[in-house]
Amino acid sequence: MTETQNQPKALIAMSGGVDSSVAAWLMQQAGYDCTGITMRLTRNETLGQSGFHTCCSEKDIEDAAEVAFAMDIPYEVLDFTADFREKIIEKFIRVYEMGGTPNPCIDCNRYMKFDHLLRWAESHGMEYVVTGHYARVEQDEATGRWLLKKGLDEGKDQSYVLYQLTQEQLSHLLLPVGSFEKPKIREQVEEAGLANAHQADSQDICFIPDGDYVRFLHDYGGVTPQPGDFVDETGRVLGRHRGLECYTAGQRKGLGVSADRPLYVISKNAENNTVLLGDNEELFSAALLASRVNWIAGETPAEKVYCTAKTRYSQKECDAVVTPLEGGCAHVELLTPQRAVTAGQAVVFYDGEEVLGGGTIEAEPFGILSFADMRLAAEDHVVHVAMTDVVFFLHCTIPFSFSLTRLLYARANEKLYEKGQWE
Repeated sequence: MTETQNQPKALIAMSGGVDSSVAAWLMQQAGYDCTGITMRLTRNETLGQSGFHTCCSEKDIEDAAEVAFAMDIPYEVLDFTADFREKIIEKFIRVYEMGGTPNPCIDCNRYMKFDHLLRWAESHGMEYVVTGHYARVEQDEATGRWLLKKGLDEGKDQSYVLYQLTQEQLSHLLLPVGSFEKPKIREQVEEAGLANAHQADSQDICFIPDGDYVRFLHDYGGVTPQPGDFVDETGRVLGRHRGLECYTAGQRKGLGVSADRPLYVISKNAENNTVLLGDNEELFSAALLASRVNWIAGETPAEKVYCTAKTRYSQKECDAVVTPLEGGCAHVELLTPQRAVTAGQAVVFYDGEEVLGGGTIEAEPFGILSFADMRLAAEDHVVHVAMTDVVFFLHCTIPFSFSLTRLLYARANEKLYEKGQWE
């Protein structure tokens, strides 16, 4: 039996960047039999982004191949462009059309990195998948349960985008760079003699590197923004907006509305194509409803969970109380009200360094955002309640103590049995 046959086998997800290159080098130094893999997710020419260096672009593939060659490890490129278009890009377009603000990086991790790559690794006799995420995977010696923890570099921690991981996935996942600070990672690249030691970190959504979402939605998604009214909480028209896709909660600049005080985007209503404007104080939320909640432990808690939570990637955590609901949902009470809680984004729960889980923000239970505003095309536990010109997508059974539920059911009661379709 050869030495290679005795080594544990690991698939290294190589993006061509510094972090995944160091992950590959660290695993090789630790004695793993490594194979480098880059997922081809987009073709920039198709997306109208040929002038940009983006994640998993042709330039990234060249960089990753160069690193693999320098390390003398096998390297392959897997073409997942069709799946990426269907599961990530088309969902991104659909959610924006419906008034939401999606987080495609979370979906990419869920469907591409930790689904496709894990299955590919297993089919090729590899026990582990390795990525360059700043997070840590540990096993609780007492329970045998796998834990997802924050990366040691708080400024680079990426545990927020990994909350959907399962026990099975964690048992086959290695995140070596999560135990280092970013400067140390660059030192490791230089020590290994790799060519991309000073490459800049990627910042933008990989398929919209110029950050112009409206242009992308129009050119690639065929979405033509429909102008409508800016309104205040009384329904008074304050001006005209350029289309729901052009705005997000908390936005102040670029509104083109004259007022005697600063105004901010509070929410978007896809049903009547209006954008609600208000004062900064109106952006703060004390509670939210989350759907498609994943509990990393593998079991839904039977009682309320007292933890911390954050509703944006770069946000600081706040104390929270999470009440699990039926259908994979949760009511989240934010003990310190948070600014610009946005439907379509993720809320993630923490217990110190450990990630407990998280879900997709659906609506605030006090009516600032309604299900009608979102009309998200959910994948699980969906109740379609057709009412006149709006479809509610209710992702879970919500206790009647919530004022939003009473509002929704009052509005839906007349048409529920006439037009409702339960799946």
